[in-house]
Amino acid sequence: MSKAVAIGEKHLILGFKGVGFEIIPLEDGAKLLQELIALSRDPEVGLVLVTESMASENPQAIREFRQRCSTVLTIIPTHEGSRHVSFQEIRRSVERSLGLDILGKDTN
Repeated sequence: MSKAVAIGEKHLILGFKGVGFEIIPLEDGAKLLQELIALSRDPEVGLVLVTESMASENPQAIREFRQRCSTVLTIIPTHEGSRHVSFQEIRRSVERSLGLDILGKDTN
């Protein structure tokens, strides 16, 4: 059975524990790469959610994780206000898949 993991600030990810996610609370983005590398080695991990605030602090960690393994990693916005990182990620993924930017530029 695959595991689902949420990474980010504890107060933002704690709710995921109630629906079966394993949570990895981090104080800041400095340890994000270390945690993602460990997860990339775990064959049971099928889904990783990273808070937008954490991903924006260490975008290189996200890129490296995606290069290391095929596990789905999704950046999730939080109630603390969007930095539009998740929209940009989705837009790039759609553009890579279709070869065309159908979502257009972010207007914010």
